[in-house]
Amino acid sequence: MGIERFGYVSFTGESKVGDFVDYLEKGKIMGTRCKSCGKEYFPPRADCYACLSQDMEWIEMPREGELLTYTICMYAPAGFEKDPPYTLAVLKLENGMKIFGRISKSLKPEELNVGMRMRVEPVKLPEGRVAYEFVKA
Repeated sequence: MGIERFGYVSFTGESKVGDFVDYLEKGKIMGTRCKSCGKEYFPPRADCYACLSQDMEWIEMPREGELLTYTICMYAPAGFEKDPPYTLAVLKLENGMKIFGRISKSLKPEELNVGMRMRVEPVKLPEGRVAYEFVKA
């Protein structure tokens, strides 16, 4: 349990990686690593798709990375109708992993540049929800 508190709208109430939300509430950005083959995941996974092991462990992710690409969304899917415009991005973290997320609304699109340093930060949302977003490093 706990995953129902992730993001603005959650479409599931249970997950084997629900602790992800608890870590966000504590200010930590956590992923998982397969103890069998070493493959790392963010967002976290309970099962390794590389070797099919269920022997996973929690790892703290690097917080900083490079902005690889971004897009400004002017429309939104069901449940997010009040959000536009918002910016989605891909960061390449210091460990080489690429992650997807939102850029903080505190950054204007004209302030963004591919290659700029960014940081992953947990954020508290209304109604006891949590998420993470990218901010300028």
